Amino acid sequence: MPIMDESSPIGAAIARDNRRADRLSQVSFPQPDFTRIFTIANQKGGVGKTTTAVNIAAALANQNLNVLLIDIDPQGNASTALGIDHYSEVTSIYDVIIDDVPMREAVAQCPDFETLKCVPATIDLAGAEIELVSLVAREQRLQRSLNVYLDEQAAVGSRVDYVIVDCPPSLGLLTVNAFVAAREVLIPIQCEYYALEGLSQLLKNIQLIQKHLNPKLAISTILLTMYDGRTNLSAQVADDVRTHFPDQVLSSSIPRSVRISEAPSYGQTVISYDPHSSGALSYREAAEEIAQRGVNRG
Repeated sequence: MPIMDESSPIGAAIARDNRRADRLSQVSFPQPDFTRIFTIANQKGGVGKTTTAVNIAAALANQNLNVLLIDIDPQGNASTALGIDHYSEVTSIYDVIIDDVPMREAVAQCPDFETLKCVPATIDLAGAEIELVSLVAREQRLQRSLNVYLDEQAAVGSRVDYVIVDCPPSLGLLTVNAFVAAREVLIPIQCEYYALEGLSQLLKNIQLIQKHLNPKLAISTILLTMYDGRTNLSAQVADDVRTHFPDQVLSSSIPRSVRISEAPSYGQTVISYDPHSSGALSYREAAEEIAQRGVNRG
């Protein structure tokens, strides 16, 4: 029996991915009526926050939508994945938040996607939590700078369709700045038991932000990551999350994928590194769902 035969598990998986790729090649994502601003947040590390941020951004940009990714994680992993320089001398989000440098001076072009830009993070950001404490309007500094940049882009006919903010795995002042600047929260949840334990604390913090700093903030999207359909645990976690958040959880989930893990070592997202891999297809489907939901829900 040929290995590519659809009756074999491998052949069936390849055939299924080919059908997904064919469908996505004929899909056009709708442009939102206004700039949608997402914060990708989860105080637990290792749940796929940065991976989700860069690949959703790339998938949207791949559809010729104008996307700005803001990296406010001192590790700068999102900047690395987009092939953006982020050594200490580079003008970065640190300069924007702490020194009031206009955001347009920190924006860098992603080499793989013409409509994807990034505000990189440098190691200087590691001390920003302490420096922010004494600054005026410390929770609104990112919001104010971002609003000025968005107005500038709109004035020259280059309106930004999506802003995606990649947060550090904590609930400090940098993450608070991201929540205040955003309208929507996207929470990646790893399909393992521990991932659920920290979710309630995250929700409580978001409620505090909504009450005191940003009443327009909403948890619009939850994405299941590192899903392994072969295990009962992944299925159980997915069922639990869908039961509690039926309107927020995307029907698309992100599988464990070697290609997704490999891509950043080449300074790329999986969307450009291997666009027909199962991981890339899953992120493209998730981005499609996000785009369609924005139109359907207004």
